[in-house]
Amino acid sequence: MSSTPGETSAAVPGPGQGPGFGTGPGSGTDPGPGPSPRPGHPIALPHFRNLWIGVTISVLGDQFYLVALPWLVLQLTGSGLALGTILMTAAIPRAALMLVGGAVIDRFSARRVVMFTATSRSLLVGTVALLIWLGVIQLWHLYVLTLAFGIADAFSFPAGPALIPTLVETRQLGPANAMLQGSTVVAQMVGPAPAGLIIRRWGTAVALFFDALSFLAVLTAIVGLPAPPKAPPPAAGAPARPSMLHAIAEGVRMVWHDPPLRSMMGLFGAINLCVAGPVGVGLPVMAKLHFGSAAAFGTFLSCFGGGTLTGVVLAGMLKQSRKLRPQMLLMGALTGLELIAIGLVLKAVVIGTLMAAMGLAVGFVNVQFGAWIQARVERALMGRVASVLMFCAVGLVPISYAAAGVLAMWSLPALFAGAGALLTVISAVAASSKAARVDPLAARRSE
Repeated sequence: MSSTPGETSAAVPGPGQGPGFGTGPGSGTDPGPGPSPRPGHPIALPHFRNLWIGVTISVLGDQFYLVALPWLVLQLTGSGLALGTILMTAAIPRAALMLVGGAVIDRFSARRVVMFTATSRSLLVGTVALLIWLGVIQLWHLYVLTLAFGIADAFSFPAGPALIPTLVETRQLGPANAMLQGSTVVAQMVGPAPAGLIIRRWGTAVALFFDALSFLAVLTAIVGLPAPPKAPPPAAGAPARPSMLHAIAEGVRMVWHDPPLRSMMGLFGAINLCVAGPVGVGLPVMAKLHFGSAAAFGTFLSCFGGGTLTGVVLAGMLKQSRKLRPQMLLMGALTGLELIAIGLVLKAVVIGTLMAAMGLAVGFVNVQFGAWIQARVERALMGRVASVLMFCAVGLVPISYAAAGVLAMWSLPALFAGAGALLTVISAVAASSKAARVDPLAARRSE
């Protein structure tokens, strides 16, 4: 489950290796006979370390954008409706183009895709910051900015999962994912406060200039990675390269014809559908109506972030579990019960505790699930499979937000209890299915 509604993705060269990528899957390095030595921590690999540093700086810059954008919209319009339409302008193309993004990554390499999207985003944010600085910013400029960001997200989001297996060994995937997700959570916890202080002291233009510059960190890391090797020219009489639609369909078919993968992605999507709306819409409304303080909302999110960080660290320290599906089913059921409890017990301490417990489960399973997919899926399909996963994570968020907005106007307890009950039922039904009795780590694809 995506731990935030937000929005930055790391860059990654897709399939294809080069010197210095280590001996990970597909590197072509023969470790020789005998048992393989235990791999070291991925932080020792220069390319991964540089990527991690670049992504961390970029995600920190994103927090300035995520605070500055809503503040700027409200300064210009004073309208919550305008803010909602701005956010939807990014969410719709992100969801609509996510599967296309995965196919493009597999065809042209994630490295090239992220270099283009990061450069474009840096220029776009820098331009908007300049317009603010000159005092000529208008609302339509922000619609253009968020539309372009939504399109870029659709291509950059699937890139990270496709890149990491090219930089580290299979047994290093868990710690590598934990490092990237952990630094993201830390940035989300510590970034908004200084962003707010900078906006109050110097204005939104300075905050957006900082975000524009932060993209240079990930660009520097990506440029330093070896370019993927060029594909050999097609042999005489070879069939033509399949169309983009065929490539997208191939990735979707791969997920559909892999029952453990299909069922786990379905559960992943259900968790996001049931959680994003109550957390993103229900919690701030609850903080305003029942606690009368934006600080309450911030505290609840900090509790969730702290729990997520704890789960990420634990998952990075432990060996990948062979009971991944039961873990996800248990997480889904417990998260559903926690949502029900939040709706019924309107006490700040209880809500903060439940959010921390929810975050811990989310962080732990996210790392384990991501590493499992990266080790399981063929390299040539990784971008497309990652795009299906990202679609499950963010593609259904607009639907969840819309439904939560309607229910929140009617009854907050009904919103949380209804979403929790739905998620609990889905988890129970999934637990009784045939796929639930399959060990996803043992059931490897035979193709």
